[in-house]
Amino acid sequence: MVRPYAALGVSMAVVSFAAILISLARDQGMPALAIAAFRMSLAALVVAPIAIARCGREVRTLAPADLLRGVCAGILLALHFAFWISSFDYTSVMSSVVFVSTNPLFVGLASVLLLKERVGRGTVIGIIVAVTGGAIVGFADVSQAGPESLRGDILALLGAVCASGYLLLGRSLRKRISLSLYVGMAYTIAAVVLLGLVAVTRTPLAGYPVWGYAWAVLLALGPQLLGHTSYNWALKYVSATLVTITLLAEPIGATLLAIPILGQVPSALRIGGGALILAGIFVAARAEARQRYSAITPPPTRMSPS
Repeated sequence: MVRPYAALGVSMAVVSFAAILISLARDQGMPALAIAAFRMSLAALVVAPIAIARCGREVRTLAPADLLRGVCAGILLALHFAFWISSFDYTSVMSSVVFVSTNPLFVGLASVLLLKERVGRGTVIGIIVAVTGGAIVGFADVSQAGPESLRGDILALLGAVCASGYLLLGRSLRKRISLSLYVGMAYTIAAVVLLGLVAVTRTPLAGYPVWGYAWAVLLALGPQLLGHTSYNWALKYVSATLVTITLLAEPIGATLLAIPILGQVPSALRIGGGALILAGIFVAARAEARQRYSAITPPPTRMSPS
C-alpha cells in the first residue's frame, strides 16, 4: 500500500518547516509563549469540535483515571512547546531541533526507571552514542556562540523530556480511547495551559505584524495538524518503529531549510555531533523494536526426529 508511505513523506516535509516558521515568527517580535499559545489554540479549535461530535458517548463513559492521564498529557504537551520554542531565543535551529528530537531516548529511560522494563545492549549503545553527540554539539555551541547557546540546548532537552512524558501517557491512553478523543483532549488542555501561562506572564497576544500571525497560523495548520495527523494516521498501517525513524528526518530537513531561509550554516563540529545524536536514536529505536518483537513472538518449535 503506497498511501501510508506517501503520508509519511508529506509529514516529514511539513514537520521540517516547524522550526523555520517558529524562527520567522520570532523575527516578527512574537514571544515564544505567544507562538506556542497560537499554535495549540488554533489546532484545538479544529480538533475539539470533531472529538465532541464523534466521541460524545466515549466522553461520557471516560474513566476518571483516563481523564487525569489526558489532562497530564495536555500539560506536558504545553510545556514541551513552551520550552522548545523558547530555545530558539538562544541557540540555532539545528541544535534546537536535534536536541528536542532525543525524546525516544528519554522514553526508553523512563520505561526502564518507571515501568521496570529491561534495557537491551543496543539501547544502551544508542544512548551512549547520542549523549556523546550531545556533548559535542553543546561544546560547539558554547565555543562558537557563547554560553547563552547552552541555555537554548537545555531548554530543547527539557522540551524533549516533556514530549517523552506526553508520548508515554499517549501510549497508555490510546489502548483504551480513540485517536479523535485523545488528540482533542490533549490539544485542548495544552491550549488552555498555554493561554494560562500567557496570562500569568502578561505576554501580549496582540500588536504584532501581520506576518507574525501568518507564520503562527501556518505552524498550526501545517506541522501541527497536517504533519502530526498524518503520522498518527500512518501508525495504523506501518510500524511505530518506522514512524519513529522517519521523525529523525525533521532535524535534517530543518537544518537544510535553515541554510537558505535563515542563513544559519552549521559548523562541521555541530554537524558531526548532530549526526551522532541521530545515529544513537536510530540504534536505540531499532533495538527497542527488536526487543518488543522477540517478547511477543514465540520461539519456533523444534520437530523431534522420527
